[in-house]
Amino acid sequence: MDTELAGLEQKLATLLADYHRLRAENESLNRELGRALEQNRSLNSRIAAATARLDSLLQQLPESTG
Repeated sequence: MDTELAGLEQKLATLLADYHRLRAENESLNRELGRALEQNRSLNSRIAAATARLDSLLQQLPESTG
């Protein structure tokens, strides 16, 4: 009986250690995801601004007479 109890205690300790490790990893990944999403929004904004500038420049080009 004591051996079974010791085995269960060891399994529980392992399970709890895995739980804490995975929870910390999940929090880290969530922070990383937040940073990546913010960077994505920033890059999309920069792309939109560059597209607008290019469109403006294209409007200023003279029509080709060929």
